[in-house]
Amino acid sequence: MPLFTYKGRNYLFPFLLISSLFFLWGFAHSILEVLNPHFQESFQISKTMSSLVQAAVYGGYFLMALPAGYIISRWGYKAGVLTGLALYGVGALLFIPGAQINSYYFFVFSLFVIGCGLTCLETSANPYTTVLGDPDKAESRINLSQCLNGLGWIAGPFVGGALLFNGGSIATPYAVVGIAVLLVAVTFACIRLPEITDNDATQDDAPQQASTAATGHSLCNAPFVLGLVALFLYVAAQTGVNSFFINYMTENADIDKTTASQWLAFGGMGLFVVGRLTGGIVMNYIRGEVLLGIYATIATVATAYVITATGRSTMIAFLIIYLCESIMFPTIFALALRHAKGNTKRASSLLIMTIVGGAVAPPLMGLIADTTHVMGPAFAVPLVCYIAIAAYSLYYKKIRRAA
Repeated sequence: MPLFTYKGRNYLFPFLLISSLFFLWGFAHSILEVLNPHFQESFQISKTMSSLVQAAVYGGYFLMALPAGYIISRWGYKAGVLTGLALYGVGALLFIPGAQINSYYFFVFSLFVIGCGLTCLETSANPYTTVLGDPDKAESRINLSQCLNGLGWIAGPFVGGALLFNGGSIATPYAVVGIAVLLVAVTFACIRLPEITDNDATQDDAPQQASTAATGHSLCNAPFVLGLVALFLYVAAQTGVNSFFINYMTENADIDKTTASQWLAFGGMGLFVVGRLTGGIVMNYIRGEVLLGIYATIATVATAYVITATGRSTMIAFLIIYLCESIMFPTIFALALRHAKGNTKRASSLLIMTIVGGAVAPPLMGLIADTTHVMGPAFAVPLVCYIAIAAYSLYYKKIRRAA
């Protein structure tokens, strides 16, 4: 199968192993969207203050991305995976004493530790999937891996909403996840994974390889730098939409929090998974940048409707947004990585660093909502992000044609 074969080697088994990790960080991210309204109510804090939940996790990406890149450059992808799993497991288990202390800031610290672990996992696993097979199928491969990530996004709000909005302990889901993650770490420690060098991983064509020699593996090229910007904006948009979906639906569509969390899990995240699965297949026939542009444009229109409308019809717009978001992260990641010019591991750490965008949008949106006393205007933040992503796709189509 060309998708998982390159230079006579078959990478299907390591691809499946690494892809299993995507579920774990999908769950960790999506349960945050339930924590936001839960902390607002239990600690009587504002929307702006509750956004520290996202700021802690996504801030960890900014601080840990370069160390994570060093770890995989020095000791390999497997070391990055094990480091990430260990930090993730420890951070999750900190919720057990956190429930006894009952301090909002202790929970925020625990989430920061989890964020550092997720950084190592994503810095290792995302680029690893792109190089486990034919370079021309990189976008398709990473979208398939991200399907499992989407299943984690479904599980998070469903489990969190069922427990937290019905009197359950916040420690329970995190204790289970912490133990499971540490068991996965032990399993990975016992498994031999093939190590991919940057020479194996390079996804550039012959002219680009010649340019690599001339520039000394420079990452200072427009397609890569603009890819960093686009990825930052995407994560900002996705996190902002997720963080305040429940708040928006309870305030504008007369839906209670438990029902909203179920819509988020099975409606929004369900379509998110469907979009990633179908996107990975469609990209075997349509260029990634073309599909990215189409989805970004549709997401822009749907977000504009969320800002200007009220009532339950806005639910349809949200579902469209989640469907369109599905392919954005893996596609932008793979497109930018094509211009890493033989420096895949360092490029990956820089790309993962852009996930700090998730720490920027929620506080900004929370501030707008607290100031205007309505949620609608706050969604102008993701609106601007989708417009910029559509522009990036047009730029990438132009340079692809010129190559």
